[in-house]
Amino acid sequence: MSRRPAARYALRAASLAAALGLWQLLTSLNVDLWLRFSQFPTVADVARAFGDRLSGPDYWTDLTDSLTRILTGFLLAAVLGVATGVLVARSRSAEDVLGPVLEVVRPIPAIALVPVAILLFPSNEQGIVFITCTAAFFPVLVSTRHSVRALTPVWEEAVLTMGGGRWRVLGSVVLPGALPGIFGGLSVGIGVSWICVISAEMISGQYGVGYRTWQDYTVVNYAGVFVGMVTIGVLGWLTSTAVELLGRWLTRWLPRTSYVPGGRVPRAAAVAVAGTGRRAQAGVPTGAGSALPSKDTEPGEARDEHLV
Repeated sequence: MSRRPAARYALRAASLAAALGLWQLLTSLNVDLWLRFSQFPTVADVARAFGDRLSGPDYWTDLTDSLTRILTGFLLAAVLGVATGVLVARSRSAEDVLGPVLEVVRPIPAIALVPVAILLFPSNEQGIVFITCTAAFFPVLVSTRHSVRALTPVWEEAVLTMGGGRWRVLGSVVLPGALPGIFGGLSVGIGVSWICVISAEMISGQYGVGYRTWQDYTVVNYAGVFVGMVTIGVLGWLTSTAVELLGRWLTRWLPRTSYVPGGRVPRAAAVAVAGTGRRAQAGVPTGAGSALPSKDTEPGEARDEHLV
């Protein structure tokens, strides 16, 4: 039986509370069995440091700078990654010209490009945006390329048969068909962008969450370090959730399936499959709409658990 939304949220909150409680217990008792929890600040220490940081102007300045950098770099990477992925997947000439260069540069960690950014751009701000964009570009590019190549040619042939041109195929077949894979790459890209923007801020930034976290570490303010870590985690979660919700909305026309743990099939699905099999044995054609839901189906049972 699937859990109700309220029960699932309560379970998630309880899981987070248990983790915080374990953290508080291990640090307050100065446990030093193998891991040195005595060196960690307690949850109460981090909470007090968080409250002090929220009351000052530097925290909000750092937050604004990091969000500006991440959004600028990520949006550039999304546009360039999707465009390049479609171009490489649809054009052999583009693949021959761009493919070798992209495959050579792709394994290089984006954070390793910090010296290149310092030499290439006149300001640290532009260099950080460049690193953020590079980090998200390749996951979006690879995901888009594979998604476009995986499309069945029947759809394109149908559009061409009805008189459509290349742009019609691109807008009606390629982009909508590849959209689930594109958002898979975007979800990965936004997480990688946060990793690299924080690292770049630690190395060459003047403001930002990463810069402030590194400054706290240099002055041995470990509670402040954890404030930065919590801030990074929350910001990453919020931006990833925003990308996922946008993907759900743009692909709402896709059929959704519910996640059933343990391989158990809901009764409605079993009845529908059994009915389809009986109709097939009787010689009755079956199609996408032939499997009707049972009356026993609960309203929240077919809720989607996936982005695409």
